[in-house]
Amino acid sequence: MAKSPAADHAKLLQKCTLFAALDEKGRGELAMHAHARSFAAGESICRLGDRGDTMMAVAVGTVRVSLPTAKGKELILADLPPGELLGEIALLDGRPRSANATALTNCELIILERREVLPFLERNPAACLKLMEMLCGRIRRSDERMYDIAFFDLPVRLAKTLLHCVRQSEGAMKLSLSQHELAEMAGGTRENVNRCLRDWQRQGILDLKDRWTIILKLDALNDLVKST
Repeated sequence: MAKSPAADHAKLLQKCTLFAALDEKGRGELAMHAHARSFAAGESICRLGDRGDTMMAVAVGTVRVSLPTAKGKELILADLPPGELLGEIALLDGRPRSANATALTNCELIILERREVLPFLERNPAACLKLMEMLCGRIRRSDERMYDIAFFDLPVRLAKTLLHCVRQSEGAMKLSLSQHELAEMAGGTRENVNRCLRDWQRQGILDLKDRWTIILKLDALNDLVKST
């Protein structure tokens, strides 16, 4: 017998940190109201100011969250891998979306409606507390980012960005991010990021080859961050 869509959704929800805290019955209840949606790489998922009546769990792929700047560029806030949530802020407060979300790769998202999630959270304090914990973690990361931009120069911010990308890619020392993307993540210009990377290449800290950034001396980046 083929599995029902709800059973598939429950299995996908289990990959999400928030819903992994629930028992099988709780995930099943929530999955009954969920639906899946696929997005192609580069496709917009939601835009700043859109109506925020859904919360989404990343089941497959990576979602980029960003903010437009006054100069028409994008400030990259996060790249969300499978298991992460997006849209939870607008869902909870009922206000418009606070950022853009774009499929960085081909993605599959599990969509949950506000009218279903809020009553569920009221009945499941463990899930409610876990969601609060996740939101607090994001606020802390946002505060750290603002502190870095205010008080640290670009080399330190760029080193932190590269170290974060290595952690997100589970220790991979070869990163496919463009210099434009690194500039948007580190809060700098592409020209200054290029200058910094070329300087590190001359020092043997990393190598730049065929649009890849290859970290050769991770300790050197760690020492730069720790010296601040």
